[in-house]
Amino acid sequence: QVQLVESGGGLVQAGGSLRLSCAASGRTFSSPFMGWFRQAPGKEREFVAAISGSGARTYYADFGKGRFTISRDNAKSSVYLQMNSLKPEDTAVYYCAAGSSSLWGTNPRDTKYNYWGQGTQVTVSS
Repeated sequence: QVQLVESGGGLVQAGGSLRLSCAASGRTFSSPFMGWFRQAPGKEREFVAAISGSGARTYYADFGKGRFTISRDNAKSSVYLQMNSLKPEDTAVYYCAAGSSSLWGTNPRDTKYNYWGQGTQVTVSS
């Protein structure tokens, strides 16, 4: 079993930055690919970014390209999401998720994630 705990959310003004962290615990057989998702009130959960087990591959939703950066530190069993130039529409609960293998097959938006964190609230004011 793998447990994921997010932190780093909060209230920030438009144009500001936040760095989210996801700490993993529990026994694992390998370093899986990891993803960030978000869900705003009244909206479906949507994909934000993903990173392969080694950290060599990354993938972003269009709205995050040029603003968001996903990274990981396997020695610390952690994954991060640096968010810059935040907009009010970025307001959502952000979730960390662990995949089922080291690298997604084709598109990390559509593949299986085995574990999910409880989420951290990000609120961007205008």
